[in-house]
Amino acid sequence: MPMDENEITRLIKKNLPDAEVSVRDLASDGVHYAATVVSEAFRGKSRVQQHQLVYEALEGNMGGALHALALQTSVPDSKKD
Repeated sequence: MPMDENEITRLIKKNLPDAEVSVRDLASDGVHYAATVVSEAFRGKSRVQQHQLVYEALEGNMGGALHALALQTSVPDSKKD
């Protein structure tokens, strides 16, 4: 069964509660998505480690219910006073 944007967002935020998550369906087929995830948990981690955190958050759905995920990750901008 395909996943929807809300389920992907819910799983990511469950494991990365501070994350700002934006998900969109690339092909309107429920299995090809793009996601942007911004989280403090990514600070000091390589891009590969950041993506691994997101894939872990998806609880095994990557490659199954979720066929493809174009992923962009980053840390929040530092606010300057």
